[in-house]
Amino acid sequence: MQIGIVGKPNVGKSTFFEAATMVPVEIANYPFTTISANKGIGYVRSKCPCVELGVQCTPHNSGCINGTRIIPIELLDVAGLVPGAWQGKGLGNQFLNDLRQANALINVIDISGSTNIEGVPGRPGTYDPKEDIIFLKKEIEFWISGIISNGFSKIIRTAKMTGTKPECALYERLAGLNVKEDEIKAALRDISPPENLNEWNDDIILAIAKKIREYSKPIIIAMNKADIAPECNIESVRNIEKMSVVTMAEAELTLKKAKDSKIVEYVPGDKSFKIKDNSKINDAQKKALNYIAKNIEKHGGTGIQTCLERAAFDVLNLITVYPVENESKYTDHFGRVLPDAHLIPRGSTARDLAYMVHTELGDKFIRAINAKTKRTVGADYVLEDGDVIRIIANR
Repeated sequence: MQIGIVGKPNVGKSTFFEAATMVPVEIANYPFTTISANKGIGYVRSKCPCVELGVQCTPHNSGCINGTRIIPIELLDVAGLVPGAWQGKGLGNQFLNDLRQANALINVIDISGSTNIEGVPGRPGTYDPKEDIIFLKKEIEFWISGIISNGFSKIIRTAKMTGTKPECALYERLAGLNVKEDEIKAALRDISPPENLNEWNDDIILAIAKKIREYSKPIIIAMNKADIAPECNIESVRNIEKMSVVTMAEAELTLKKAKDSKIVEYVPGDKSFKIKDNSKINDAQKKALNYIAKNIEKHGGTGIQTCLERAAFDVLNLITVYPVENESKYTDHFGRVLPDAHLIPRGSTARDLAYMVHTELGDKFIRAINAKTKRTVGADYVLEDGDVIRIIANR
């Protein structure tokens, strides 16, 4: 699973990315600081079965802190989008192409209203942050629409010659965008376009593209720079976007760096932090940390961890599942207890998990065992969050 970090220039996208991943990237106060996409690993939290099962886990692909599993998820930070990106403005085609494999998007907006639509800084409250949301959706939807339109004559010919259904033809056209066929089917059900493809016009194609974007690239809004934002801006965005989170990326990044320097005790996602020794920091550092403390108390944290987890668990609707080789001891081949935590879409089956672990396991699947209940389950068993599963396959 990959989550794209998107938005116009100069809203704090790269700061958000570094705060989430702690991967050093260039950060500066001018548009197009990020020219090529940055990839990194963020982390989401989930309840580890070790507590319920009464065992000491030995994580391999993730971590565990006091019964909370810390699970990696890939993040992609692309350069800022500007109006007209779908037409190539501001290197837009390159940036949009970077988003092809993203399963969901975090749209980082300047909730303070201090950055105009082109990414030029101004005073807080000068610009309407809702415009950031509207324009970005438009850019992605026109981009998808353009891809469909540019190959539409071929789609019509293929459908006519082979009897291919529209969803199959569209799937072939959009395969490079990581769009699933069932997402296209859902979009077509919502729009109900004419059966005759020759009757599809630009408006119909755009309407279909909008729905495909909603299903294949769902968006959560990160209302960044909340510490300097007028309260009315936050409320106005919340009124139109249920899936939105107040964030302060600069505060999160500062706290993580302070933690690495052993200045503070801080766990990402916490609503507070503790200064270890006031005598070891200067007045400017005290002032900065007091400012951060005041704002994270007001907003319930910096919001970075919350945003990642809502993107994973609410937007992508992922659950956490633990494959093992020994259902009695909950271990893998090396004797590690609950070694790997896999994020998998809710509704996935035991066979889906087998394929995720290894293609051969999926191809040769026989049955699975729910290690918690010790019951044998079939290929179509629908996985539940926190399941510990042994896959049995032909050798």
